Amino acid sequence: MKMLVHREAVSEAPPYSLSDIKLYLRVEHFDEDMAIQSMARTAALDLEDFAQIALLTQTIRVVIFDPVSQEYGFRLPIGPVAMNPTVTVTIDGEPFTAFQVEGGKHPYLRWRAAYYDLQPCRIVIEYQAGFGASAANIPADLSQALRDQVALLYDMRSPVSGKTMTASPHMARIGARYRGVSM
Repeated sequence: MKMLVHREAVSEAPPYSLSDIKLYLRVEHFDEDMAIQSMARTAALDLEDFAQIALLTQTIRVVIFDPVSQEYGFRLPIGPVAMNPTVTVTIDGEPFTAFQVEGGKHPYLRWRAAYYDLQPCRIVIEYQAGFGASAANIPADLSQALRDQVALLYDMRSPVSGKTMTASPHMARIGARYRGVSM
């Protein structure tokens, strides 16, 4: 089985407040706003990738090649997902509706009986994930993890080696919680 995941932003808003980040960094001048915004975008992508989440609402498209047909379902790779989401599934190019989706932080798509009569080669699943349309919708712990990661990037603008540049401890701890990893 091979899986490809594509994200497409629904909102144009950034998943952070520049003024909140500057306050956290204790930066009062405007000279570095562009650099700080760049670091914040990088930190947001790092957090989303590490935690397997969408901070702001995104359309997620999952393509599965040669799926294992004996599986009862499929954990959707990016969360969170609304409790009654709109999810579209196509199997080998044909619309398919014999499934049920459990939303939440770790969304799961469960196949119904009609799936087991198939021998699919390609499954495409499309759904929306994320906490909302603006940074105000992101949970406080994730916003703090994002600010902490920006602070790490800001403080290490010229690292001695690539090995010293890593995830902040707070981002790693909070990101693991959302990802579902025990630490």
